[in-house]
Amino acid sequence: MSSALKIDFVSDVSCPWCVVGLYGLLEALQILRNEVQAEIRFQPFELNPKMGAGGQNIAEHIQEKYGSTPEQSQKNREAIRARGAELGFAFRTDSNSRIYNTFDAHRLLHWAELEGLQLPLKEALFKAYFSDGGNPSDRGQLVQIAESVGLDRQRAETILASDEFADEVREEEQVWLQRGVSSVPTVVFNGQYAVTGGQPVDTFVGAIRQIMAESKGGTVNG
Repeated sequence: MSSALKIDFVSDVSCPWCVVGLYGLLEALQILRNEVQAEIRFQPFELNPKMGAGGQNIAEHIQEKYGSTPEQSQKNREAIRARGAELGFAFRTDSNSRIYNTFDAHRLLHWAELEGLQLPLKEALFKAYFSDGGNPSDRGQLVQIAESVGLDRQRAETILASDEFADEVREEEQVWLQRGVSSVPTVVFNGQYAVTGGQPVDTFVGAIRQIMAESKGGTVNG
């Protein structure tokens, strides 16, 4: 008999390690499909909440924010590309790619959860940005992405043209910041146990098995 597992996946759609973490987690859950019945909820985190509408060159941004040299950025992108390839995801970002504001994407993800399509939308947003060179702050592109996973196009347009779900997203962001989340991905199991970073599949499998074992011992609140 499988055990219930609640997963809060705190992430941003412009975070490459969040892609690695998500696909590692999904693969781990596939391995554990006979042991665990998992429910994943994507929680919002903005890496660049003050980013302007036009975005910023990725190499320039990383140099300003983290002090990385162009060579270090290139090496990091190569490492991410290799990890993505292992998990079946194609990273095609390069030194000419741009970083964008992602708040509207998080508003759509909040709505998609209500429609039962949050995971497909999250995956489509990752692919649009990292594989296809899209702009997650462009509302026209966001509408197309939403429609591609089965969400209502007109409803998406209405949400994006208004401030709908803005307060909810900001409140959720504050909840996770107050809980000490400062980097993403942060994967929280059963509201108590956190795994951070784009971890390998085996790390997720081991962590989930340990959490489920402790849960059966009565030490975890589901």
